[in-house]
Amino acid sequence: MKARVFVSLKKTVLDPQGQTICSALSSRGYGSIAAVRQGKVFDIELAPGTEASQAQKQLEEIAKDVLANPVIEEFKVELIG
Repeated sequence: MKARVFVSLKKTVLDPQGQTICSALSSRGYGSIAAVRQGKVFDIELAPGTEASQAQKQLEEIAKDVLANPVIEEFKVELIG
């Protein structure tokens, strides 16, 4: 089983990198792009036989404690197959 953890800045936190990307896209002629929020994606492979409920709980704990800064970031865990 695999998992994917998405980490992004909370909507209330300014995203200067996203703003820079948006500005660069605009200057390249992509005027229909109104805003960009950047983030991180972690692909994680789980040991064979890991139960989905256990994996979900453990990955949420890992995301909260290690992968994301809960003060300024939020995360989403997805189990894949």
